[in-house]
Amino acid sequence: MKRIAVLLAMLFSAVLANAQYIYKAVVKDANTNETLAGATIKVLGTALGTSTDKSGAAVISGIPQGTQIIQFSYVGFETRTDTMVFPLTLDTTAVILLQSAEEESELEEVQVSATRSTRTIANIPTRIEVIAGEELDEKGNMKPGDIRMLLAESTGIQTQQTSATSGNSSIRIQGLDGKYTQIIRDGFPLYSGFSGGLGLLQIAPLDLQQVEVIKGSSSTLYGGGAIAGLVNLVSKKPTEERQLNFLLNGTSALGLDASGFYAQKLKKTGFTVYAAYNHGTAYDPSDIGLTAIPKFNRFTLNPKLFVYFNEKTTLSVGLNTMTEKRIGGNLEYIKGKGDAVHSYFEENQTGRYSSQTELDYRLNDNEKFVFRNSVSYYDRSINLPGYRFSGLQISTYSEANYSRTGERAEWVAGVNFLTDNFSEDKNSTFPLRNYNYNTLGAFVQNTFNASEKITLESGIRGDYHNDYGFFFLPRISALWKINSHFSTRLGGGLGYKAPSVFTEDAERIQFRNVMTINVNDTKTERS
Repeated sequence: MKRIAVLLAMLFSAVLANAQYIYKAVVKDANTNETLAGATIKVLGTALGTSTDKSGAAVISGIPQGTQIIQFSYVGFETRTDTMVFPLTLDTTAVILLQSAEEESELEEVQVSATRSTRTIANIPTRIEVIAGEELDEKGNMKPGDIRMLLAESTGIQTQQTSATSGNSSIRIQGLDGKYTQIIRDGFPLYSGFSGGLGLLQIAPLDLQQVEVIKGSSSTLYGGGAIAGLVNLVSKKPTEERQLNFLLNGTSALGLDASGFYAQKLKKTGFTVYAAYNHGTAYDPSDIGLTAIPKFNRFTLNPKLFVYFNEKTTLSVGLNTMTEKRIGGNLEYIKGKGDAVHSYFEENQTGRYSSQTELDYRLNDNEKFVFRNSVSYYDRSINLPGYRFSGLQISTYSEANYSRTGERAEWVAGVNFLTDNFSEDKNSTFPLRNYNYNTLGAFVQNTFNASEKITLESGIRGDYHNDYGFFFLPRISALWKINSHFSTRLGGGLGYKAPSVFTEDAERIQFRNVMTINVNDTKTERS
């Protein structure tokens, strides 16, 4: 009898050791609670595994007895592993919740200041692309002297060279000429009109926190000039943790970029300082005697002071200063060996100086008032054999806006006043192309959650131009969140562009023989 009992015990143990079990699970998104079809489930250390069906459910059979590690994975989500002991105490279907991956979460949390909204990029009806974080650092390290590469590698954007000699470039959004794209910095229009010349070549990315690109009309908040879209360059701000960055870059074409950025936030004050020196050597890789890269030297200094009066009130005052001299053309002339044969050159001398002041007063948790002002001074001269074009642009921008955030809707309303005065130097008998534009505008914008899946953004703007009269600019866009992974946007609006001699075509010929604009014989472009 004892032998039979021992044999039966051994047989029972063998059966248990070879027993196999079934595991059932449903995989869902932890944020939306939606099921995830196609998620992968594996029993680590074995060949067992499967994928979830359309309902997010999966069944794995043949799991050995004992401790097993089950792995759950899905594209765009963090991988999860659970340790389980088989047989399970309860024979039920497990609900597995997967968290979005960190990169996805960071993207969702990016706030866009160009829309003057507190919403993240995922919840804005306007079509926006944001370049920030590691992507901004990577592209900035590849081309630290300017932002052409940073913008050119974004979808729907092209940077087009307008001068083979100076290397000047313009930005195109959705195929439209550069004059239809507005470039602003921290909400200030510092690169418009005459000052838009050489702008892309003179902005370095090291002191930028992010670059916001609005593709499509942005007339409601920024006036009619943003017909194709808008690029907002957002500067870094001081944080509790001190920031110190240095960049030293050399190129095979004997170029040099040396820049530094420092920021620190104290109890009641904070500051940022950016300084840079950029040098380019005249370069002729094709050995044709003409420069493909002009010779240039550029110095930049951008200090900014922040004053935190209290938790509700912040004042910031900053300066942007830049001087540059660039020359391209015949290589022998640039080397100082010019003669009757080697005599062609194009020389640009630029001085760009601007001040920015912003007062941010928070009335309460939901309401805020902002006043901002900028004054810009831009001096540029273009010299060629037997020809010179030079002038001075002084422009100002003032704005006051009020914003309110509610549970379902956000409101932004404000007024702004823009002046743009250009005075051309008398270098020949050709008529001077001076102008003095003043534009007074008022705007209202509303962003409304119509439902959990649909968000609407609408706005109106009225501009009065001192030479071309009044313009009414409505705009509307919509966001439809199809599910947690797919969404679509649709929008449109009106815009206008006042006539100007400062276009890509005029820049290409250095403004030679470009006639003055007769207000009585011209009209604004409408879109």
